[in-house]
Order: sequence, then structure tokens, then C-alpha cells
Amino acid sequence: MKSYIKQLLTLLTLSALASCAATSNGTDEDGVADRPRRSDCIHEPSIRGYRVLDEQNLIVEASGRRSYHVVLMRRAFGLRSSWGIVFDSPGSRVCEKFSEIIFEDHFDGDSIRISKIYELTPEEEEDLLIRFGKKEPEIKQTPAPADVEGADVEELDTGDGD
Repeated sequence: MKSYIKQLLTLLTLSALASCAATSNGTDEDGVADRPRRSDCIHEPSIRGYRVLDEQNLIVEASGRRSYHVVLMRRAFGLRSSWGIVFDSPGSRVCEKFSEIIFEDHFDGDSIRISKIYELTPEEEEDLLIRFGKKEPEIKQTPAPADVEGADVEELDTGDGD
């Protein structure tokens, strides 16, 4: 019986590691990037904070100035006003499909499984913040020139002495 439990635990651990290393072709359906993406895992002790984009999307900040886009399996109503969340994972790595978030300030211990995790480049992070209305774009459109009265063009005499 002990060896059966040991084999089952080993199988679950290997499955979790395989899912973290899995690659996907194409682009993220949320349109985050136009390049092929792979799922990423976050080393849980490296997590330094998070920003709520909406009730299903987070940006998680980790040590080494890394940031990750975390997508939840379903909407987490009240996530924006929650005091905090905790990442719950079978190991020390937070990976999609195997890890979940738990609301710290809920007495019922509500949890939501993580659907996707992608490491972001600084440009992708800025695009996400702009897309979710958390940051204004730095490049602003210049207004069209306004019509000014009295700015008519006069023809000048070229002085051809005829």
C-alpha cells in the first residue's frame, strides 16, 4: 500500500512538472502576444505582489523584476476589493491547471483554479495595463490643426516688369 501511494505521489509530481514545461502553438486567445507562447510556472517564494486587472486577470510580480499574466478559470467576484489572496500549490511552484488562489479575507476559503500563466516582457506588461485601463498610453495623438481666420495666402508680385 505504501509503494502505491508513493507511485501515485510521484506520478502527480511528474504530471505537474510536465504541464509547466508544456508548450502551446499560436497566440494567446486574449491577444497578449503575437508570438508562440509557453506556459510558465512561478516559484512561489519569489512572488512579491500582484495587480488586479479585472476579476479574472492578474499581473503577478516576482523577484528578478519578472512579471506574469495569470488568468483564472472563472471570474472571482470581489477580487478587486479583496484584502489579499494566497497562491495554493501542491509544491513550491505555482503552475496553471494545478494551482489555485484562495481569498485570505473570506471565511469560506473560496478558491479558484489558475487557467494560464505567462511570463511577460516589459512591453507586454505595459500593453496589458493599457488594455485593462490601468495605465494611459504614453503616445498621445496630436490634435488636428484648427482653422485660423485671417490666415489666407496672398500671391506676391514676382516683379517681372512687364
